[in-house]
Amino acid sequence: MKAFFKIYGVTVVIALIYFEIFSRHSHDGFFANLGSAVVWPAVMFPALGRLIGGVLMLVVVTAILLHGRRR
Repeated sequence: MKAFFKIYGVTVVIALIYFEIFSRHSHDGFFANLGSAVVWPAVMFPALGRLIGGVLMLVVVTAILLHGRRR
């Protein structure tokens, strides 16, 4: 698992350099580009971002429904 985080960290640094120099958002601040670099798969592949958003929405709705049943 440590290797996964190391590899992902390296890809975040590469994405950060790309976003800072070559991206259409290169005029944005460093931390804005860092935030985009952390979630770079969703930025580079918009369909993946929609999938992640859909999964998160399902998790939140399920948590709300399950929390409501406990009361």
